Amino acid sequence: MLDGLLYLVVRVLVTLLQALPLTAVARFGRAGGALAWWLDARHRRVALANLERCFGREKSAEEIHALARENFRRLGENYASAIKTATMTAEEVDKVLEVTGAEKLRPAAPGEPVPTRITAIGHFGNFELYARAKEFAPEGGARGTTYRGLRQLRLDAFLGSLRARSGCQFFERRTGGNALKAALNKGGLSLGLLADQHAGDNGMRISFFGQECLASAAPAVFALRYRAYLHTAVCYRVALGRWRIEVGEEIPTRVEGKARPIEEITRDINAALEIAVRRDPTNWFWVHNRWRLPKN
Repeated sequence: MLDGLLYLVVRVLVTLLQALPLTAVARFGRAGGALAWWLDARHRRVALANLERCFGREKSAEEIHALARENFRRLGENYASAIKTATMTAEEVDKVLEVTGAEKLRPAAPGEPVPTRITAIGHFGNFELYARAKEFAPEGGARGTTYRGLRQLRLDAFLGSLRARSGCQFFERRTGGNALKAALNKGGLSLGLLADQHAGDNGMRISFFGQECLASAAPAVFALRYRAYLHTAVCYRVALGRWRIEVGEEIPTRVEGKARPIEEITRDINAALEIAVRRDPTNWFWVHNRWRLPKN
């Protein structure tokens, strides 16, 4: 009963947002984020604690409070905008999304097949736009990413239908492993992997903002296993309803033909993501506690 009601509410909300201009959708989302700031005490506390952890020595309590409030507005703006951009045509997306640094993606050698590429991405800006950026597959190869399905099956299928319009392949993390391996073995896949959140008790211990956390080693592992080129990419908000994805420099996975340690590669990825967070703190996902460690 509750699942059916949730599905109905989401369908109505999505239909409403898709009917509005993008800037109106973004403003609606910001208003929703501002409301969530007052209503969602649990995530408000998490955001404030995380910002204090990272910027407590650099910023005043008032500055941290202001960053957290704007972060909630940005999150609302991003979620609402993602619903709208999911159904926009490629031509419409091109008008609101700029991709820079695509020239850093090493092209296929003459006579060689399209290379496999791994892009470590994060919850920055309208991160659903990574799936719409054709620049990640410059030779026309396939684009793909992973996701975690929802427990509400009807809602999950509906959201999947929206994402499918991007032309990007989506692999469910728990059930799509075999399909993902097949796509990578085929070659020519440009795979985006979220790498900026707590990776569970089996994650790799690294330093993020000078404090230990458990990071995902998946981008490094996949890049080594499939001899893929590895980059980071960050989506920045440049104006209301406007974004820019910046592709980072290639992260080496081998030195003189020998594989670099996975931990070193993972550190390089997270160093690049930390720079992006510092550049625009309100652009990241502060309502998630990345620094959870096992109690034992």
